[in-house]
Amino acid sequence: MTTRPCPSPAGIGTLRAIGASALVGLFLAACDGGGTELPPPPPPPPITQVPASAAADDASWEAFAIAQPAADHSEPLTLELVTTVPSSETEEPIVLP
Repeated sequence: MTTRPCPSPAGIGTLRAIGASALVGLFLAACDGGGTELPPPPPPPPITQVPASAAADDASWEAFAIAQPAADHSEPLTLELVTTVPSSETEEPIVLP
């Protein structure tokens, strides 16, 4: 049977220092710093008019219309930026979802 010699007192101090620094490192890694939360971004301004890009073709007109939230209490959108509303005599009608 072999016996191991006891660690020297200097070795125990080194092990304690390594262990303590590892624990401190773990505690600091777990800390998020606190108080660094940013407030949520402000909501986007409400849309008051149809953008000119929505009138480029039927598909963009449809995509803009579908992307609008359904709300009965909002004001109607103005068409100040739209010179002509897209229409086509050759394209098939768009099926609404």
